[in-house]
Amino acid sequence: MIQLSDIIVKFGDFEALHNINVHVKEGEFFTFLGPSGCGKTTTLRTITGFIEPASGTVSMKGRDITHVPIEKRSIGIVFQSYALFPTMTVHDNIAFGLKIKKLKKAEIEEKVRTIAKKVDLSDEQLAKAVSQLSGGQQQRVAIARALVTEPAIICMDEPLSNLDAKLRVNLRNELKKMQREFGITTIYVTHDQEEALTLSDRIAVFNKGYIEQIGTPNEVYNHSQTEFVANFIGDINRLEGEAVSGLKLDGSKHHFIRLERIRVNHEAENQLTLPGVIEMQEYYGLYIKYYIRAAGQTLKVIEKNDGINIYQPGENVTVGIHPDDVMSY
Repeated sequence: MIQLSDIIVKFGDFEALHNINVHVKEGEFFTFLGPSGCGKTTTLRTITGFIEPASGTVSMKGRDITHVPIEKRSIGIVFQSYALFPTMTVHDNIAFGLKIKKLKKAEIEEKVRTIAKKVDLSDEQLAKAVSQLSGGQQQRVAIARALVTEPAIICMDEPLSNLDAKLRVNLRNELKKMQREFGITTIYVTHDQEEALTLSDRIAVFNKGYIEQIGTPNEVYNHSQTEFVANFIGDINRLEGEAVSGLKLDGSKHHFIRLERIRVNHEAENQLTLPGVIEMQEYYGLYIKYYIRAAGQTLKVIEKNDGINIYQPGENVTVGIHPDDVMSY
């Protein structure tokens, strides 16, 4: 569907993107994930046509669109700020792209009403000025405006970052549901690991203008290919000293294990079992996060809350680590 081949982007002498290669499949929800300044938005802007690469090609359905103007790429865009017209009505914001295409009034009306219904905007809301809507409603308007022109793909640049935490989670679920219903190829930019893991079919993890790994949420989380990905995606422990020697791991490498992979007071075949003491616990309801002093270091451990086995600070426990759960770099 969308293919980036050996993309290099320069701003003066600064090389912002180094040989970026990505293939986004049709109907896929594909996320660019990484910290600020890593190149994810620059890559998105290269796809949409706002930035022209120094070298490499951008292709859509096998057609080279590297030098095709923005308006001829058939790409819908949802910006971080939504970029809506605040004094215009919701209806006119959504209809804007259709008017530029010079569609007939009746056809515009039909398309606006149809898309508004699909993103849960009422007739009453269509008549309001955008400035009268909540952040979540404005986000729906931005998505409707991007989808109404029936683009081949939709690109979203941190569309939830301006919303409060609870609304962000609610709209995240709606966003995935809408994407599935429309079946539209979606490229999504975020710095939020949880957002990327819950929304995506596949994720490209960016770091300093390079892609460190491309994979499914499960692959980038449980089978991180680089130390950067292991540390950036979710929380993790770095194993040291006695744990490394006890597991017979290569001392010249760095070794990591996810919090939920460490077992508390649980025997299992082939695992390294170490004595430990609960230093602190954080109670989250669904699960409990423990800080356990073991093997000369503090290990963070997540245990499902069964309402029975809840350990208190100062309590002696054992921690079990299986070598298959360790990621080494």
